[in-house]
Amino acid sequence: VQLQASGGGLVQAGGSLRLSCAVSGHTFSNYAMGWFRQAPGKEREFVATISRGGGNTYYAESVKGRFTISRDNAKNTVLLQMNSLKPEDTAVYYCAAVRTFLTGRYFGSADEYDDWGQGTQVTVSS
Repeated sequence: VQLQASGGGLVQAGGSLRLSCAVSGHTFSNYAMGWFRQAPGKEREFVATISRGGGNTYYAESVKGRFTISRDNAKNTVLLQMNSLKPEDTAVYYCAAVRTFLTGRYFGSADEYDDWGQGTQVTVSS
């Protein structure tokens, strides 16, 4: 499966951005999806995940209540709405996909994902 992330940019602290990840190549609804991020000099970290059916989501504590992950299986797209952004959210954001037979299963570890997009830069100024 191929993933194309977009929507990053420069925003002031307190602002919002919406990231989008377009998926092609296979049946999108067979995949659970996740967003990860990597700041300069840091390890890649988990941000959010959503099950293949869209009914289950899970967030990192650092973004809970500010970020929302969603998916549109008709448009083969997963979104990450980011509100109340902070300078510490600055990173390259990656979307990832993992094929699963379990409709409600989500995945919080990068090692569990099979396919990755190219990343989109998010910069939050103070």
